[in-house]
Amino acid sequence: MNETTVTVVGNVATTPVYRELPKGPVARFRLAATARRFDRVRNEWVDGHTNFFTVWAWGTLGTNVQGSLSIGEPVLVQGRLRVRDEERGGQHWTSADIQASSVGHDLSRGTTAFRRSRQTRPGRQPDGDELSFEIEPQGDGDPKEQGEQGEQSEQREPAAVG
Repeated sequence: MNETTVTVVGNVATTPVYRELPKGPVARFRLAATARRFDRVRNEWVDGHTNFFTVWAWGTLGTNVQGSLSIGEPVLVQGRLRVRDEERGGQHWTSADIQASSVGHDLSRGTTAFRRSRQTRPGRQPDGDELSFEIEPQGDGDPKEQGEQGEQSEQREPAAVG
């Protein structure tokens, strides 16, 4: 299945909210991305429309987001875009969520100091995205049946990017 991957440049609009869930840690924050253009008549930069995204960062990425970001900081977020439509209280809501694979400060607008974090749990994927990958069995039939026939099913994990 094809996923829509986006890179969004903007500012942290809300304080990251961090939670420890049974699936693992997660941080959530709102990202404001405002288009800017140069107005030649006024000879100045002017703000255009602002888009807001809810960014979800799972695993180690979520832990690092919580310890690194504050309101107003310029960031770049890369991840999978998901637009949701729902009815709440008789009103129609549309939200744009990004399941982040990478989050970082925008160094074109300032400086930052990188500190490598210690991995909290051995064997976890460093990108924090391990919860959403589903590995489909290779070949025909049920993997249990393949195992009973003496064939070993090969499980592949997604390659770490970075």
